[in-house]
Amino acid sequence: MADGNTRFTVDEALVAMGFGKFQIYVLAYAGMGWVAEAMEMMLLSFVGPAVQSLWNLSARQESLITSVVFAGMLIGAYSWGIVSDKHGRRKGFIITAVVTFVAGFLSAFSPNYMWLIILRCLVGLGLGGGPVLASWYLEFIPAPSRGTWMVVFSAFWTVGTIFEASLAWLVMPRLGWRWLLAFSAVPSSLLLLFYRWTSESPRYLILQGRKAEALAILEKIARMNKTQLPPGVLSSELETELEENKNIPTENTHLLKAGESGEAVAVSKIVLKADKEPGFSLLALLSPTLMKRTLLLWVVFFGNAFAYYGVVLLTTELNNSHNRCYPTEKQLRNSNDVNYRDVFIASFAEFPGLLISAAMVDRIGRKASMASMLFTCCIFLLPLLSHQSPFITTVVLFGGRICISAAFTVVYIYAPEIYPTAVRTTGVGVGSSVGRIGGILCPLVAVGLVHGCHQTIAVLLFEVVILVSGICVCLFPFETSGRDLTDSISASKEPPSASV
Repeated sequence: MADGNTRFTVDEALVAMGFGKFQIYVLAYAGMGWVAEAMEMMLLSFVGPAVQSLWNLSARQESLITSVVFAGMLIGAYSWGIVSDKHGRRKGFIITAVVTFVAGFLSAFSPNYMWLIILRCLVGLGLGGGPVLASWYLEFIPAPSRGTWMVVFSAFWTVGTIFEASLAWLVMPRLGWRWLLAFSAVPSSLLLLFYRWTSESPRYLILQGRKAEALAILEKIARMNKTQLPPGVLSSELETELEENKNIPTENTHLLKAGESGEAVAVSKIVLKADKEPGFSLLALLSPTLMKRTLLLWVVFFGNAFAYYGVVLLTTELNNSHNRCYPTEKQLRNSNDVNYRDVFIASFAEFPGLLISAAMVDRIGRKASMASMLFTCCIFLLPLLSHQSPFITTVVLFGGRICISAAFTVVYIYAPEIYPTAVRTTGVGVGSSVGRIGGILCPLVAVGLVHGCHQTIAVLLFEVVILVSGICVCLFPFETSGRDLTDSISASKEPPSASV
């Protein structure tokens, strides 16, 4: 062992140990949570039309089945983010798993429309914890390979969407929507079964001053990966900062450079207060250091969620609307298999999207990857400004889904990277909540406008939202590819332009 003056951080330890057996287990667990969320979201494409005909619902009532899920997610994403930043990542995602499983399974027994709305809203509340699992997984990944392994993690979402589409194709015609809801709740139950074998994030522990626990987990990672920790003593990023600034006498000294150390101290006070008062977590996100990236991220989350779920819903809704808006076409009132087939085919678009994001995210960076995919998505959706045949519609939406799924994948990589550990899950959670607003409004466009024979207006609105999102991506302050994650806000300032 080297002398006591040698220090290493969590980032340095993770890089030294590499991606190994321990991270594979973390990936499997977090990935199962991602599969569960994807399945619960994808089934909305099937349950709405099924209960609409069963209970004679209006288009507005059908849209509400989807919107209440996003409303629950909006509340849950912010709430669970605060819980996990204050009480730990493990407590955050176990509560969400319980809520999602119980509400999801009970919704299969809904006796009427109102009970279905209430229970699906509770499912959304649980699904809002998705960013907690993503942040937990991210905090175990070495910086050099973080982009690639986050794309692999995103692949579980694709697996979930395809599995749900396959399940719906098999279950809906034979057993009905209630069985589909029950089967779709199973992945959430697996999170409960394997919870006892999960470990708390060492980043969170060291930020809370629980250094011995953090070191124990890092030693466990080293044993499972058959590697060794770096020589020296584990230290936090804050301790490193204090060591570097030990010659500064007080926080008010005039030796502090304007806009640097003084700002760091002021912001650090906000973060320390946020640990005690959750309301100050949002204040920290809107501090001078984080405000620009936070506001831009909110717009990008909104646009991506609005566009992604819009493309998913349009896959079925455009075909349904043809019956009313284009009476010369063949009526397919009872042919629900066509919708299952289209959604099943469109789900496979996410695989090329993953491959594209994997190829670009570490090579050309997060910002360029997101912007290029969003702008390309706009091009794919242009033909839908006018009515197209079912084949052309499916092809165009397939291409659009490739692009928007690739962009959404990179957003969930970039978002946790731009926030420090102190407010990471809160930051991603609030951003995800804003995205849920897009999810709430999306069904009103995809279902309401399309059912009202206003396809051009609906698609034009999607185009504008996606275009604005792409512009905001270009305005993000810095690239995160290859950068270490930061723990404190003062250390998360924009790097020099040469940095990556």
